[in-house]
Amino acid sequence: MTTVREVTDEFLLALAGIAATLVGTFIVAVFFYLDSALHRARGAAGSTPDRYMRAGARWVLIAYSLPLIVALALVGSEPVWAAVAFLVLAAALVVATADTSRRIVKKGATRRSLALAANEILTSLAVVALVALPWILGGWIPSPSDFIPSLLLALAIGFTSTATVIMSVFEAEEDASVQREPVPDTNGY
Repeated sequence: MTTVREVTDEFLLALAGIAATLVGTFIVAVFFYLDSALHRARGAAGSTPDRYMRAGARWVLIAYSLPLIVALALVGSEPVWAAVAFLVLAAALVVATADTSRRIVKKGATRRSLALAANEILTSLAVVALVALPWILGGWIPSPSDFIPSLLLALAIGFTSTATVIMSVFEAEEDASVQREPVPDTNGY
């Protein structure tokens, strides 16, 4: 029989610190995107890819907020409040996942990016696991250590989603620059 190691407040605070750093960095990145030529080229708020980016940004903020809020609740309040915070944020993440999934199937949302489509499928599956893990591991009343795999999974899928979106933006910019390059005239030798 394996025993589950109890989680310390120091670990939970470190986890919350990492999540807070990722939230802050992501918010700065969103501001840079909003001020970018790419955002303006996509027709700002009206285009399908931009609506997908906004839904994705909302999803990532919820994914990063879950380990931040729940870890702080586990340290600073009764376990029941951490469970309530987890349930509320997990429900919001499920709704946001459904929203991004709905948007990704719209034509033009991913600009035919296989990486974004694959990321959407994998993160959707991970969200299902993330929601169920505390209760699978701990029964009806999960201990603080039963939340840790879900909190770490939330950080991981938030980070991979951020990286995937960044790489797809580079890919889209590269595709756009290839389309802008003039074709050399080969008839004049």
